[in-house]
Amino acid sequence: MKIGFVKPLALSIVLACWFLGSHAFAASASPALMKAKQEAEAKGFVFATSRDEIVAKAKKEGRLRVISSLDPDNYKHLADSFKKKYPFIDAQIQEISGTEANQRLLLELKAGTAREWDVSHASEDFYDQFAGQTMKFDILGMAEQGVLKIIPQMIDSGHRTFVSMASTTSTVAYNKNRIPPDKVPNKFEDFLKADFKGRKFIVDIRPNGMAALMVAMGEEWVVNYARKIKEQQPIWTRGNTRALASIITGEYIMHQLTNYQSCVRASTKDTTKALVCKIIEPVPVRLVEHQFVLRTSSNPYSALLWLEYLAGPEGQKIIDEYEPVKSNLYAEGEVARLLKGKKVSLNDYKTFHETPRRMKMVLEAYGFPKAELK
Repeated sequence: MKIGFVKPLALSIVLACWFLGSHAFAASASPALMKAKQEAEAKGFVFATSRDEIVAKAKKEGRLRVISSLDPDNYKHLADSFKKKYPFIDAQIQEISGTEANQRLLLELKAGTAREWDVSHASEDFYDQFAGQTMKFDILGMAEQGVLKIIPQMIDSGHRTFVSMASTTSTVAYNKNRIPPDKVPNKFEDFLKADFKGRKFIVDIRPNGMAALMVAMGEEWVVNYARKIKEQQPIWTRGNTRALASIITGEYIMHQLTNYQSCVRASTKDTTKALVCKIIEPVPVRLVEHQFVLRTSSNPYSALLWLEYLAGPEGQKIIDEYEPVKSNLYAEGEVARLLKGKKVSLNDYKTFHETPRRMKMVLEAYGFPKAELK
């Protein structure tokens, strides 16, 4: 083997490049960052130490396929905006909605037959089961270290792989032509007044809001309250669209607890301007639209950029524009502004796993009613 000698000028250039490169890496890979990476990898997680690394790998992938439960009105705007930010990624979004569709997707993922997707939505009905389908990126750790620009509170601190892209606020909805505003309940107990007995208000038999209310009020209080609601003989319904339409027409007076964004959307189409959405404290709020990178993803780094984008200011603004007042509570969007200064009963990642059990408790207190509105 021949050993060559580097000329002095060339040697200087090599050493300078090495020094600058080493200095840059040391500056970016701080002790805290390296410690977070080591701890994550010790637990079986994948941890990228720089955003440049994520972008470089995403460029090689060049493709992204997303399953989302956001309203389809968002999709083109989100895809176009994401494409503008990352022109090297071909992003497509497909809708999923309803319990049956989510259950079918979960079965396909478990069977390994749904391999074309990179990002999926995890429904609250099967949330813990979807956890087994995530790619083990330490998204929380990367967000805490600034590798990903995602607000840490939007990430499940237990699984570390789910990001909540939105939140749902529960509200009272009423027809101001059927009931004077000063007679509308100011607190939840007001629905138990004698004046409201006998088919005077609507109650949804999918009690997400009631389950969220348990965070602030406790399970016992809400279960007892649900029993008393049943005694009021309400109109039982399932879903928001038909119920809100019936309030707008004056067929029914009031909804005890519906989704605020659904009420706002319905009110924009209400030519009579009779529909009013009223917030009652503590305001039941739940984190929703949980997205994650699938363990079978062929484009996992493009998927990470998608999660960061959707959780960031641009993505949140589009969500608020096409699904009014649905941005994540922790982002600087319409929901944060709506709830500023109000007492909130937040069903977040600390309590989220209790949701199915708590909804069942409420349904049992209701007596397992069937929907009356068609």
